[in-house]
Amino acid sequence: MVNPEIQGRSYAPTAPYLVGREKVREFARAVLSEAPVHHDPEAARAAGFSDVVAPPTFAVVVQESTLQQLLADADAGVDFSRVVHGDQRFSYTRPIVAGDELTATLTIAAVKQLGGHSMVTASSEIVDAAGEHVVTAISTLVVRGAED
Repeated sequence: MVNPEIQGRSYAPTAPYLVGREKVREFARAVLSEAPVHHDPEAARAAGFSDVVAPPTFAVVVQESTLQQLLADADAGVDFSRVVHGDQRFSYTRPIVAGDELTATLTIAAVKQLGGHSMVTASSEIVDAAGEHVVTAISTLVVRGAED
């Protein structure tokens, strides 16, 4: 069972993640996005961006390091072998573009018990090198309870 006392806990900001052009292109191919702004720097510049634009779900790449902090926190009591991803949401101030240097800070927004399972809602605030908000990535993890 997940420790309910971790609700409200914040973790240290992650090391900066430098968004690479090829990583954006690879992610776009993986999610089957053919939009030119995800692949062609000239198309992205014509659309008003400094470089290729990451697909909206790319933020999970940056968020992943914050979720690792939660999983490594022995006090949290999250058994990764019992985790199922329940929900994912994003709230953007602006798109992620190649060249961004992003840092994320995780806060545990909620811990709920439901039918023997735990639901952990984790919010990762992702900012650029100037400290300006880019996106908030919110994940809900379901930690399955012990089987009878």
